[in-house]
Amino acid sequence: MKAFVRTITVGLLALLGCCCGGSVLQAGANLPQAVQGMPMPTLADIIAPVIPAVVNIATSTRTQVPEHPLLSDPFFGQFFKQPRQGGQSQEREQKSLGSGVVVDARKGIILTNQHVIGKADQITVTLRDGRSVQARIVGVDPATDIAVIQVQAKNLQDLPLGDSEKLRVGDFVIAVGNPFGLGQTVTSGIVSALGRKGLGIKGYEDFIQTDASINPGNSGGALVNLRGELIGINTAILARGGGNVGIGFAIPVNMARQIMDQLLQYGDVRRGGLGVQAQDLTPELSEAFAVPVREGAVVAKVVAGSPAERAGLRRGDVIIRANGHAIRSRGDLHNAIGLVRAGEPLPLEFVRDGVTRQVTATLAEPERQRIEGEELDSRLQGAILESLEGSEN
Repeated sequence: MKAFVRTITVGLLALLGCCCGGSVLQAGANLPQAVQGMPMPTLADIIAPVIPAVVNIATSTRTQVPEHPLLSDPFFGQFFKQPRQGGQSQEREQKSLGSGVVVDARKGIILTNQHVIGKADQITVTLRDGRSVQARIVGVDPATDIAVIQVQAKNLQDLPLGDSEKLRVGDFVIAVGNPFGLGQTVTSGIVSALGRKGLGIKGYEDFIQTDASINPGNSGGALVNLRGELIGINTAILARGGGNVGIGFAIPVNMARQIMDQLLQYGDVRRGGLGVQAQDLTPELSEAFAVPVREGAVVAKVVAGSPAERAGLRRGDVIIRANGHAIRSRGDLHNAIGLVRAGEPLPLEFVRDGVTRQVTATLAEPERQRIEGEELDSRLQGAILESLEGSEN
């Protein structure tokens, strides 16, 4: 029995060494303590350099609360002890907690979720060593729920960015954050699924699903691999019963990196439009179009005068790659377009008549249709309604 337990333990240690590229044993870390002569596996050496790079974020937002109409009424106002405000609104302070990840220690750049900082008037970042510093917003992208903030502080520690495209279902991952305001907390699990879309969380979805416990306050925190590399930003959980059920979602670091680069360079994300409507390639469509692929996005419509038309795309083309990334569904195409700014090129690979072709489309500002609300209904007077013209983005 002892031999069997020892075999399992040594095997797990070997697995950790393999997953870390040998870093557990080769990085000079001390071997785990032994229990009854057998070494015990631990993630402590992997987590130690990660924890200082994950910060706690506290925000304060002041909102205007309109005065109740009765308070400004001369008759009813006399029944209240507080003086009338003359129709003036009152302020209410809202506070929230979340997490963030230092990705550039020299410049004080922190990556987090947009919903963590929202429209905060004050953002306080608490570091692992107990220091609290004020942060400024560099830029936010509500469509992907990514935000970048910056602090002025010395002796920061950042996390290296990994490659989320190399993740596989079953890979071990570690989540670090500030759940329920308790302070830094570490949980572990595996990658449960990749490329989760259609959850209705944000406009651009390509989530990593994990069973590592993620709770309120973990948002904006780090999801790391066993090399200690950032591979995702923890964002949401499925909690229909009000508690964690082992289904959490993180934004892949590759997507977060692309959005962060635009926010750092421009302060915002100005997405371009390709000008197509697309649908998933099904086995039936694959057979009908006689294409030699089973995954992709079928072009259902090309908008006249759009970048897609100028690039030569036609209805029935099956897009299989965009910007060097595989396109397996219309959701993949939607995400690929959404990560490219207007005016920038988007290399595309598609199948037409059984032949694989390549083109490059220069994305343009999406055409919008505007209409005064009162033209539809007098009750909508003053509103301006907009819609995108049949585009993927």
